[in-house]
Amino acid sequence: MKKLVLATALALAPLGAWAEGVVHKVAVHVNDGDPRVLNMALNNVQNVTKYYESQGDTVEVEVVAYGPGLVMFLDGKSPVADRISTMALENDHLKFSACGNTLRKMSEKAGKDVPLMSEASVVPSGVVRLIELQEQGFSYVRP
Repeated sequence: MKKLVLATALALAPLGAWAEGVVHKVAVHVNDGDPRVLNMALNNVQNVTKYYESQGDTVEVEVVAYGPGLVMFLDGKSPVADRISTMALENDHLKFSACGNTLRKMSEKAGKDVPLMSEASVVPSGVVRLIELQEQGFSYVRP
C-alpha cells in the first residue's frame, strides 16, 4: 500500500517538483503612473522572487503596464528606471511588457515615437496579455 501511495504522489506531482522545486508564474498588472504604485509593483516582484527562491522554487514574473502605468517603461521619464535595469540584470525569469495600444496613442499625441527602456518589450495589448498569462496559469497581482 505504501508503494502505491508513493507512486500516486509522484505521478500527480508537478513536473520537476521532486528534483528542482516548483515553478510559480506571476503576472503583475500596472495601470497607474504614481511612483508609489510603480515601486510597490517592483517591491512585490522582489518579495515574491526572494520568498520562492528561499523555498528552492523558481518564479517567472511578467510585469504588464498600460495606460498611465506605461510611464514605468518610458525611456528618460520612468521614475523607476534604475530599479528596472538592476532587476532585469539580476533576474532571468523577469519580463517587462508594454502595451502597444497605449504606446501608439502616446506617440500619436506626441507627434513622434515615444521611446521605451530597452528592458521592455511591446505586446499588442496590455489587457489581452494579462488575459493570456492567466490562461497560461499565471497568478494575477495588482499592487
